[in-house]
Amino acid sequence: MSGRLQDRLAVITGASRGIGRAVALGMAAEGAHVILVARTVGALEEVDDEIRKVGGKATLVPFDLTDLPAIDRLGANIFERWGKLDVFVGNAGMLGTLTPLSHMEPKDWDKTLAVNVTANWRMIRSFEPLLKRSDAGRAIFVTSGAAHKCKPYWGGYSITKAALDAMMKTWAAEVEKSPIRVNSISPGPTRTAMRKKAMPGEDPTTLTKPADLVPLFIELALPSCTKHGEIIEYAKMKA
Repeated sequence: MSGRLQDRLAVITGASRGIGRAVALGMAAEGAHVILVARTVGALEEVDDEIRKVGGKATLVPFDLTDLPAIDRLGANIFERWGKLDVFVGNAGMLGTLTPLSHMEPKDWDKTLAVNVTANWRMIRSFEPLLKRSDAGRAIFVTSGAAHKCKPYWGGYSITKAALDAMMKTWAAEVEKSPIRVNSISPGPTRTAMRKKAMPGEDPTTLTKPADLVPLFIELALPSCTKHGEIIEYAKMKA
């Protein structure tokens, strides 16, 4: 099997469904060995089955991203087995509770912050040395227009995505002189379980399919990619 990501090693979070699943299948089809992170073992195994059908290779790492020491262990295991990391896709995220900020339960606030921000920071901390050992390390985060729209009741999600944007841009500035390139994708309304939870009455056939986003993820993962520190809005690309 050969492809544009032949023999590249990629970590993808939230890989059991939605955008993460589509990206995992797409990168595996392009020859990458994908390390799939998600909470549900059964769902990860289903993705692995699909990857095997196209001749791809995957390593399954089931754990909850709020288990921060597990992120450090993952980084150490990647170093011991492969010695480097070529691509990191920080896709996992949670909607949180749609409620006024003053009504949000502390436990819900803490978990939304932990998944959308802290886990990604911990992965930056764990993976940066591995990405620097690649000839062309690539990091891609998934953000949202909610980061700047600041709609009522979306505070937990909006605030954490805004923090993710700031974190991505800061990290990009820090590694500008290295082989690492860091960017974010803002998919817009996409046919995912999170979107259905947020907008239950919406017609899903009007939304972007996760598979439609895959070419953009692959473009940003390629060694030839020169984009850096950008938030790329998929809807504007389609227009």
